[in-house]
This record gives sequence, C-alpha cells and structure tokens, in this order.
Amino acid sequence: MNALIQHPQHRLCSQFPNIAFYVVALVASTGGIAALCTILAALPADFPAAILVVLHLSPHSPSYLPEILSRRTALQVKPAATGEVLRPGTVYVAVPAHHLMMQPNGTLMLLDTPKMNFVRPAADKLLMSMATVYKARSIAVVLTGNGSDGALGILCIKKHGGATIAQDQATSEFFGMPGAAIATGTVDWVLPLDAIADRLMHLIAA
Repeated sequence: MNALIQHPQHRLCSQFPNIAFYVVALVASTGGIAALCTILAALPADFPAAILVVLHLSPHSPSYLPEILSRRTALQVKPAATGEVLRPGTVYVAVPAHHLMMQPNGTLMLLDTPKMNFVRPAADKLLMSMATVYKARSIAVVLTGNGSDGALGILCIKKHGGATIAQDQATSEFFGMPGAAIATGTVDWVLPLDAIADRLMHLIAA
C-alpha cells in the first residue's frame, strides 16, 4: 500500500513543512500551575514536540505564568503570539483574555472573540483548532480544574486521530475538567500527575 495512503498526516506535512512534529496541549484551571510545573520539569530540553498551554487566568491582571514555568523547566517558555511558527522544545503560553488557536498553516492566532464555557482562553477552542490542523500529531492533556472546558476538544482530538490524556482524580486538586473529559469515553489514558510526562515521551518517540 502507498505510504501516503497509510499515513495521511504526511500529506499535511508536505503542504505545511512546520507541521512535521507532534504538538502537545496542556490545559488546566484551578490548581493548574503546580500541575504544569510538575509535567514540564520532567521533560528534557530536547523534547521533540511543541507544547501549547491554556490555563484559565484572570483578565484583570498581568500573567507571570511564562516566567513561573520557565524557572521549572529546561524547555524554552514564551507567551503565545499571533503568527508564531511552532518549534519543538518550546512552550507557548496563552495570554489572558484571548483565545489561543491554530491557523490552517500551523501558526498561532490570538483572538478576543466571546468566551466559551464562560472562559477566555478556552481549552476547547485550542483543542478543536489543533485537531483540525495537526490531526494524528495532536496530543491533548486535560489537567486539574473546575468546569467542563476541554471535553469538546477531547472529542475533536480523537475524531481526527490524536491521543488524549486526563489527570486522575487522586492527584487532581479539582476533578471537574479531567472528569468531564473522561466522561466523553474518548480519553486514552487516565494517569497520575507524575506519570504524564513519561507517557508524553513514549508517545512522541513511538
């Protein structure tokens, strides 16, 4: 069988060369800073995937999340910006009051469009746009947080052939977001927080 038929993502990569690697989305709300730090601290500087972070943040104060995360990880951490070309080994952090989404050419886009699930940035916005662009190279991780943001995005990731992970209840400060994702029936792995980085490395290496 033709290899391009076996692996449809190869056609996407040939159209957009910057989509030649995996992209991981880490999404969280309450309790998420500690969870993000735990995962990112366990990943090596040469982690061969780009990482996108959505954390529900107050729109009324500046975010120091990139600085906080950069002190906990060997990876490069930066605020996301419209038009940014993704690079492996780099963490792109959503900014307050803006949705973080993927454009069809694989670059980032920040939008101040209406809230989704009562929040902006919304995990669902990122995951749904990421799924349509990166398809089988998408990996979504839903971490501790209130509400159900991320559940619709998880469905979309699976529909397009990506992989899905949710933090388990025992290690979640708040189980709303992971629980809603798990309830969709499309989460591949439910893992304790300290096992997620190892799973990501195995998935990227596969």
